[in-house]
This record gives sequence, C-alpha cells and structure tokens, in this order.
Amino acid sequence: MGNDALLTELREALGKDAVLTDTDVVDSYSRDMMPLAPSGRPLAVVLPSDVEGVQATVRACAEAGVPIVPRGAGSGLSGAANAIDGCVVLVMTKFDKILEVDPGNRLAVVQPGVVNLDFRNAVEKHGLFYPPDPSSYDWCTIGGNLSTNAGGLCCVKYGVTTDSVLGLEVVLADGSLLKTGRRTVKGVAGYDLTKLFIGSEGTLGVITQATVALRPLPQAPGTLVAGFDHTDKAGEAVARVVREGLVPSLMEIMDASSIKAAEHYLNTDLGAGSDCQALLLCQSDSGGEVAQRELSAIEQICNDCGATMAYATDDLAEGRMLMQARRVVLTALEEYGVWLTDDVSVPRTRIAELIQGCERISREVGLRIAVVGHAGDGNMHPTIVYAPDSEDEFARARKAFDDILEVGLSLGGTVTGEHGVGKIKREWLEREIGPVGIRVHRQIKRALDPDNLFNPGSMFSME
Repeated sequence: MGNDALLTELREALGKDAVLTDTDVVDSYSRDMMPLAPSGRPLAVVLPSDVEGVQATVRACAEAGVPIVPRGAGSGLSGAANAIDGCVVLVMTKFDKILEVDPGNRLAVVQPGVVNLDFRNAVEKHGLFYPPDPSSYDWCTIGGNLSTNAGGLCCVKYGVTTDSVLGLEVVLADGSLLKTGRRTVKGVAGYDLTKLFIGSEGTLGVITQATVALRPLPQAPGTLVAGFDHTDKAGEAVARVVREGLVPSLMEIMDASSIKAAEHYLNTDLGAGSDCQALLLCQSDSGGEVAQRELSAIEQICNDCGATMAYATDDLAEGRMLMQARRVVLTALEEYGVWLTDDVSVPRTRIAELIQGCERISREVGLRIAVVGHAGDGNMHPTIVYAPDSEDEFARARKAFDDILEVGLSLGGTVTGEHGVGKIKREWLEREIGPVGIRVHRQIKRALDPDNLFNPGSMFSME
C-alpha cells in the first residue's frame, strides 16, 4: 500500500477531519519540549476518537509498513513523542473522558487524553485524590504520564504513576485490544503486563484506557522551609529525615541559582538570606497534630544539621507562596535564556554531591545551571540555561547535559527518574543497563511489535 492509499484508507475509517496533512499543522505535532532530541516530518497526524479508530489506524499502517508515533499533549522532555520521517503521529487527545469514578472501591477509569489536573479536580469532588503530579500537570495528559511513568512533587510519599495503576487497555501491533490488570486491590494472576506497558514510551502499544487507584483526599498541608549555607548540610538533613522514618508528602530542594531566579521572578524574598546555598521545602498532609509533629521533627533535624533558618507554617496561603517559588523555577530561568532540563536520580545520601557536580560543570562550560529536585526520592532536575541564538552555547549546553548524566551514574544513580529515555538518552540507557539488559528489551519489543511499528528508534535501537 502506498502513502496515498494509506491516507485514503485512514480518512475512510476515521473521517477526513481526523487525518491532517497540512505542512504547518503536521510540523506542530512533530516534537515535544526537549530541544536536543532529533525529530522528523510525519506523513500525517491522526486524531482518533474511539478505540476502533486506533485499531483501524494501527492495522492500516502495519499493512503499509508506515511507523506510528503515539503522542499526547507533547509536554515530554525526552523526545519520546518526536516524529520520524514518513511516520503517522497518532494523537490521543480526543480520548478525553473520565469514564467512571467509583468511590466505594476508590478507583477510576480514565482515557489517556484527560489532562492530569482536570482528572485530579474531578476526583476531588468525590473526596478522593490522584497522587501523580508532574510539574506540567496543568496541561500534560494521563496517557503521556503512563507512557513515561511520570512522577512529580508528591512521589516521596505516594510514588510514581505505576504505583497508582491497576489495569490498562492497549491496542497491540496487530490491532487487537489487550486488557491488563484488574479492579481488585490484590491480584497476582499471570505476568504483570500492566507495569510492562507503563514507562514503555509508546514502543509496545497504544494505551486507550486506564483503571487507576485513588486515595482519600489528604488534609490541607502544613509547610516548612529551611535554608542552608552549604549544600552538604542540606544533603545531611535529607538523609536524616529518611533515616528517622519521616515521610512528608513533599520534600523539595533548590540550589542557590534556582532560589535567586525564583525570588527575582516573583519579586519576593524567601527569607533564606544572601548566603543561602540550598533551600529545603517540605509539606505534611497528615493533618492536625500529626502534621505538626512531623514538621516539628523535620525542623529540628534541619536545625541540628546547621540550617541558617527554618520556619514552619500551617497557613495555606503562605504555604502556596513558598511552593510557588519551587514550581516557577523553569519559567523564572527563561529571563536568562532558553533552558534545557536534565533528569537524573541519585541515592538520597548523595544529593549534595550531585549539586556540587553541577556547580563544577557550570564553571567548566561557562553556563548557568540551576538545580531543583525531589529530595525525598533523589530525583534531581539540573537545568542548563543558554542563549537561543548561539550555536556555541547550545553545544556547551549539550556537553553539560551529558556531563551531568555521567556524574549521576558515577554516584550510583540512574539517567532518568521520570522524564524517560526517549530519543535523547538511548546510548545512556545502554550504558546503565548493559548489553544483557538491552538484549532483553529487544526480545520483548520483537515479541509484541515484530515489525517495529511503534515509535521505532525511541529508548533503544533494534540493531
């Protein structure tokens, strides 16, 4: 089947308005938010609105030998949703319905095109809570979160996306519909196929539905902020919080560069002082005296570790202001240039070493690098700032990006904690998991997608 015949078949199956070929429109769907990742020009962009449309697209593309790149909102930071030349980009944003909320069993059934924040707001009306909260939660979609196993600020207490998923429906490479998992709390029948597809970045199938576990709505959080004049002291405070068994609902860290950027952007003073090298932000959503005791214990740890300031509040407005400083860092950095954010996880006892490694790399490449991250689980996001019109600075930013990954691995970490591998970290995945790990990945890919139909070249090559 030639390309013209394929486009005709897709239009007949999905309707002409669901198959886009205008060059400008197609180009707008060709890449995500990672500037380093390569992208190509798609043959077409397809927006199905039901499972039958996805199945028809998969079968037609398989027959024509045309690869498929599944895509959500495009908020990713790894190039996993980037098109390759001549592919069909399969956009799932029309799958935007919350099909069921079951308060009695604390679960929901949701389509992949639902925006994360919209879903969280919807279940909140039932007194329930969906924990995964990526920084882009106000526009990223559930399908993208599933495909990258996204995390967020609440991971320290509630885990990442996979920890909230009970089952999936997935269209496979032959067009059949696989149902994985179950609606029960427990169940160990067969291989855990649900977790296989979560984090697979669209390389094994197209997720069309998810059954997710919900939690009771947490209490309004109390917030603590602590400043340190050396990153080692902040790192020791994090390690002690973990050692002493405290589990705040959120524990974030900001380095000096990110603190200054946020204060300048918000025109505020976080109270840490001009010599502050690291800021720790914690929240407890346990409520009442439990939250007060938890934050009091963390405050004491921070003081014992040499904090220059430590302050806890149960005022919601004040807590939101402090958390806003953490959430606006990437936007704040845009005042200095465009940014390139990395994503490495290290053991929590080695967070300070990673930040210090980023400071060294910043000096070596001559670029601003700001570090923020989820201190509670060791997932750091060093962000490199460079001039958008400078090829030299872009090259130095790319070098810094790789150097940071090198540091992360040397500290016993991983090259991605939540953004995924995509098309930007393929060689790093191979370095991390080794030849046997890559061989097993390829064997799984061949078993489920023998013709390499789905997202070829993402995560790893088949050669």
